[in-house]
Amino acid sequence: MSRSPTSHKGWLTYYRGLIGTWTKRSSSPHDAEDAAHDVVVNLLQKGDAAVLDSKSYLYGASQNRLVGEFRRQRRSERISMDALAEDEQPLSDDPESAIRAAQLAEALKLALLELPLKCQQVFLWNKIEGYTQEEVAQKLGLSQSMVEKHMKRTLRHIQEKLQGYAPH
Repeated sequence: MSRSPTSHKGWLTYYRGLIGTWTKRSSSPHDAEDAAHDVVVNLLQKGDAAVLDSKSYLYGASQNRLVGEFRRQRRSERISMDALAEDEQPLSDDPESAIRAAQLAEALKLALLELPLKCQQVFLWNKIEGYTQEEVAQKLGLSQSMVEKHMKRTLRHIQEKLQGYAPH
């Protein structure tokens, strides 16, 4: 399936403007560039012949991608322990809690390494990075039901491997 040079010119004529527009609108120029890049790659993979208006598609899809990234970042905002007021900090009278937490983290890492790469990616992007299952499906080129199956398999495996770490 070769594309004619004119099909490439359709989106190429708007690419520089797209980058400029989203770099100005986004708090992170890198996110804007990533969004534009992802949209163009998606357009080329799916075939730009199906898109009637390249400019509208590129700008709209980039906006959707940036909004999704903004929402993902808001979901996964983290606050440093030092930034919490003293009464908001968790109490730990147990001096060994840091050691147990490190052991649990290592056990989780080892359990994940026992799984196929797709299961690892689904878990990390959804549970650690904060992407929705739909976003993970898009990133991996999978159906949402396949992402759900990978997640169920991963959670079952982790539960089995880490049951010894559950509080007594």
